[in-house]
Amino acid sequence: MTRVVKVGGRVQGDPTLATQLADVWDAMSRSLVLVHGGGAEVSALQNAFGLTSEFVDGRRVTSPRDMELVRMALSGSANKRLVAALVHEGVRAVGISGEDASLIAATPVNPATLGHVGEVQRVNASLLWHLLDGGYLPVISPVSRNIGLELGPTLNVNGDDAAAAIAVALKADELLLVSDVPGVKAGGQTVFMLSVEGARTLISQGTAVGGMAAKLNAAIAALEGGVPKVRVGDLSALQNAGQGTTITMTGEGA
Repeated sequence: MTRVVKVGGRVQGDPTLATQLADVWDAMSRSLVLVHGGGAEVSALQNAFGLTSEFVDGRRVTSPRDMELVRMALSGSANKRLVAALVHEGVRAVGISGEDASLIAATPVNPATLGHVGEVQRVNASLLWHLLDGGYLPVISPVSRNIGLELGPTLNVNGDDAAAAIAVALKADELLLVSDVPGVKAGGQTVFMLSVEGARTLISQGTAVGGMAAKLNAAIAALEGGVPKVRVGDLSALQNAGQGTTITMTGEGA
């Protein structure tokens, strides 16, 4: 069983994260790929440089100057901090970004509106299999290589989108999107099972907005790409398969 886990920036501040990931890595015979975000760290860097954060549909508007800060925060400090914590727990973690060996090749989404923001075109799955077969845990920053003809060599890809594309490329059994909320909510209550149609309805009705809408769109892309199950939840979902919102094509158990 192969699982792709994406952890949001706020979750990375939990002191138990590395220990829990180490337990999952061992329990899954080390067939795990980790993608991380770090939006709060990017925003803090922007503020330090007198810049402001702007989002459109859950995606960060990224200017050329912002792009350098995104790379510093995600591929630099956030990635290496997480790798160091995992290595301390005995995990053979290797930190890479989407730029390394063109792991994530992307093209600009909408330069006029979003700037240096990309959408994934392909994933170098052979690199990940090489690491997995060698007994390593890939820890991936979603900063990606631009294969388009504009905006320079690097693009800021949303972490949920990157994780979904990686899950599809690896034919993963599950994609788990871990954030600081227990799951997808509707009417103030956590939804435990959701179909692709139901996810689209939550987005179109405005029930799921911002970051949650981005997560649902990533979940839909993963499911339509062949991943049988996506879960959205908080840290408790890492080791408890019953936690969070499970999303499948039909909304039934996978």
